Amino acid sequence: MRDRFSSRLGFILISAGCAIGLGNVWRFPYITGQYGGAAFVVVYLFFLIVLGLPVMVMEYSVGRASQRSAAKSFDVLEPKGTKWHWMRYSCLAGNYLLMMFYTTICGWMLVYFIKMITGDFNGLSTEQVSAEFNNMLANPLIQVGFMFIVVCIGFWVCSKGLQNGVEKISKYMMIALLAIMLVLAVRSVTLNGAVEGIKFYLLPDFSKMVDSGFGEVVFAAMGQAFFTLSLGIGAIAIFGSYIDKERRLTGEAIQVVCLDTFVALVAGLIVIPACFAYGVNPGEGPGLVFVTLPNIFANMPMGQLWGALFFLFMAFAALTTIIAVFENILKMTEELTGWDRKKSVRISFILVFLLSLPCALGFNLFNFIQPFGTGTTIQDLEDFIVSNNLLPLGSMIYVLFCTSRYGWGWKNFLQEANTGEGIRFPKSIRFYVAYIIPLIILVIFIQGYWSKFF
Repeated sequence: MRDRFSSRLGFILISAGCAIGLGNVWRFPYITGQYGGAAFVVVYLFFLIVLGLPVMVMEYSVGRASQRSAAKSFDVLEPKGTKWHWMRYSCLAGNYLLMMFYTTICGWMLVYFIKMITGDFNGLSTEQVSAEFNNMLANPLIQVGFMFIVVCIGFWVCSKGLQNGVEKISKYMMIALLAIMLVLAVRSVTLNGAVEGIKFYLLPDFSKMVDSGFGEVVFAAMGQAFFTLSLGIGAIAIFGSYIDKERRLTGEAIQVVCLDTFVALVAGLIVIPACFAYGVNPGEGPGLVFVTLPNIFANMPMGQLWGALFFLFMAFAALTTIIAVFENILKMTEELTGWDRKKSVRISFILVFLLSLPCALGFNLFNFIQPFGTGTTIQDLEDFIVSNNLLPLGSMIYVLFCTSRYGWGWKNFLQEANTGEGIRFPKSIRFYVAYIIPLIILVIFIQGYWSKFF
């Protein structure tokens, strides 16, 4: 008997928890700052609807129709004699590779939550705050220790099962995440000087797109819209296999995308007005969260409290993704090996921990490994393999599988997606889905390599 969510709310929150991650709450604010504020947000939302949403419906459809994870879903649905089931290896690799660096970064969030709540940043200069981050990276015990804690939390939740562990805990974490976000957003927009940041973030000025380079802004928006939903490695498809056929999948996907977008937009509302209030450039890049924002909190009234809440929110965002992906890893392992949940947890725990060590040690003991040149790390390599290769190529395979007569096929996909009540997936956009979306994905794939190496 296939596991089932106990409620539709559980499905939506956990699916959103998988999609909502560091791409929303860490990358989105600074990339918005880099590419012109509200004008970038408008372009991002456009591509989220026309690109991310259809691919998400396809992943859900493959999962629900097969009642399997990505380990076996293609075997069930593919035409006899075809090789679509080879996709399982890309999905399994993608889930593991994502966790190989995600667990370490989540550990950073826990470290900074503790530092904030204990007042470690109180009275420090800008240079000293920056040194705190570098010192944390240089300490292998902190890096490995907190990564280990994150792996323990994730697999402990998953060991409780789908309803009693993954669904129950993820629902509480998502509700807490949303509540903390709203409190932080209210605080940020009420700071003295935050009004200019709100205007920059919410009032589109398309001349800023020209200043940033129109093509650069469009490619950045396409990439962010595409990668934010964690599509292409079966991490979303697994939750399709856990729901019944009472509702059409387009409406379910829309709700997940809306929740994912809400979190990204509120994250920007937390970060960008605060940056303007304290005269900080919101487009400073990845260091914004760990270097710039702690300086802001250090100078903010009750900054210790607001800083602790901020990094708790960041940790929850990362943990909801980790729990969702761990669930996918476990279900894939069970289907491929026939092991029960306990054995799958034990073996997967060991594998994830060992495979996460290179990233955790890549900033200290293994810092001599610089795959893309001076200053790069093992994390950069792992992120590049996932974000620039497995996610776009995997998504393209899902699209082709659902639209090609040599795969599962358009007719079968439509029948599954439109089973139940709710919003129908439009039959009329077949040409767009079958040809234009793969072309866009190919452009994103090529652009990723161009930006990285040229």
